[in-house]
Amino acid sequence: MLKYLKKYWVFCILAPLFMVGEVSMDLWQPDLMAKIVDQGVLQSDFSLIVRVGVQMILCVLAGGTFGVVCGVFANIAAQGFGNDLRKDLFGHIMSLSFEQTDRFSTGSLITRLSNDVTQVQNMVGLAIRGLVRNGVMFFGGVFMLWRQSPRFSLVAACGMPFLILLIVFFLRKASPLFRTVQEKLDGVNHVMQEDVAGARVVKAYVKEDYELDRFDRANDALCRQNLRVMTLLAFLGPGMNIIMNLCVVGVIVVGGITVKNNGGLTPGSIMAAITYLTQILGGFGFMAMIFQSFTRAKASADRINEVLASQPSLTDGADTQPETARGTVEFRDVSFAYPGTTQNVLEHIDLTVRQGETLAIIGATGSGKSTLIDLIPRFYEATSGEVLVDGKNVRDYPLKALRNKISVVMQRAELYSRSLEENIRWGAPDAAPEQIKAAAQTAQADDYICEKEYGYYTPVSEGGHSLSGGQKQRVSVARAILKPHEILIFDDATSALDLRTEAALYKALDEQDPSSTKIIIAQRIASIRKADRIIVLDNGRIAADGTHESLLESSEIYRDIYLSQQKEGGAA
Repeated sequence: MLKYLKKYWVFCILAPLFMVGEVSMDLWQPDLMAKIVDQGVLQSDFSLIVRVGVQMILCVLAGGTFGVVCGVFANIAAQGFGNDLRKDLFGHIMSLSFEQTDRFSTGSLITRLSNDVTQVQNMVGLAIRGLVRNGVMFFGGVFMLWRQSPRFSLVAACGMPFLILLIVFFLRKASPLFRTVQEKLDGVNHVMQEDVAGARVVKAYVKEDYELDRFDRANDALCRQNLRVMTLLAFLGPGMNIIMNLCVVGVIVVGGITVKNNGGLTPGSIMAAITYLTQILGGFGFMAMIFQSFTRAKASADRINEVLASQPSLTDGADTQPETARGTVEFRDVSFAYPGTTQNVLEHIDLTVRQGETLAIIGATGSGKSTLIDLIPRFYEATSGEVLVDGKNVRDYPLKALRNKISVVMQRAELYSRSLEENIRWGAPDAAPEQIKAAAQTAQADDYICEKEYGYYTPVSEGGHSLSGGQKQRVSVARAILKPHEILIFDDATSALDLRTEAALYKALDEQDPSSTKIIIAQRIASIRKADRIIVLDNGRIAADGTHESLLESSEIYRDIYLSQQKEGGAA
């Protein structure tokens, strides 16, 4: 992921340089303190105490300034890194097929896009400052400690192996646990995302207690895994403190013996040595924190790379074949099975839809109606056979070029937390207000929109919960009509409308958009009886094809559906 830092290389260089300045000030201060003790206090030289004291204050101010500037530059680099990585990751997720996003799960993708990126981003900021700071502090401290007395450096050298072994041992134990923590967080996000999106269903079925229990189990699993990691790492800090304090005791003992034997050491040099030793060993403690952060960030980075390494299963075609017609759709011996399964949902589909034709599709639940139209914009890839749009195989189109020809109204009306106007102009951002109004009128949405206090600028709540099912469907239809298209697909998109409103919608659509090809999936025969052609799907195969009148005579399946709906009042 270092490629995301290239853009901020200047800040990645400047931040460590200023950190070197801050650490240099920190390393100078114990030496100044030793001078105050040995030459000022012990020799009663007040002017030297004042002069060196001022130097220490200036060191503190300079070191603080260097530290602030370093922090600003490091944060610019880290935040920019995280911003670019998150954008790239989100863009990559948007390019994945439905099959791939289902494999990762929504909750996991949310965790990777938010928490995992944040972990890596924090690691970058910590590394830019911490690695330089502790590297300079270690080598500078060792040099300054050796200047006080080589014996002090020997004491520090005795403690180093134990510190290194302690850090390596605990971080190796904790490393595999961090990935599990992120996976448990996936589970929490998954439950939360499902329950927030399906809050109405939860309340309608009085399942609040059940869902609370499900969330509690996921949250408890996350808590237990975090406790395992934190309990393990809880031994690291005290263990390091024990080794550090033993080293300090060693310096005091060695220094005391040397002073007693007139070895040339002074109380000030012993105090400075203790400070340097504390800085060195404290730096090791901070390095342990960096390595801990790195271990956790490594687990997050692996999860991010899993997504980035997933090449979109649907790629742009070469776009070499010429288009022979506009608004035509053809299926040539098409079969399809969902990824990971062997049973075909569609089998040997041969179908041609001409420009300007209105084709209706009807059939029992699970007969493959929605699957059939999902192959046209390449939401899924046909297992065998060919799907052609405008005489050209859909695989030969760039995905954007193909989908720009098609407007789809899904079974579930997906609206965004914006105004009604913004939702309608979603597929045509440059549309004029009069075009938006015309599309709403065709979709039979203009009347109820104008009755609202803010009209087309009425805000829509998240998921469109502030609108009824029929209102949401009409906004979705208006959005599809407004988007420039050659082919208009309705996937049971008017199921929440009454027959009168639905009939008015289709009549207005035929009058105002006669040249586009329309493919309509419906459950009610009353919705499609005036279509140019109707096909009946049965177990993934075309069982019948014709007009309403011809199918009543020739298709037993169609006739049974018609008679059953007529008895229920569904086919007037």
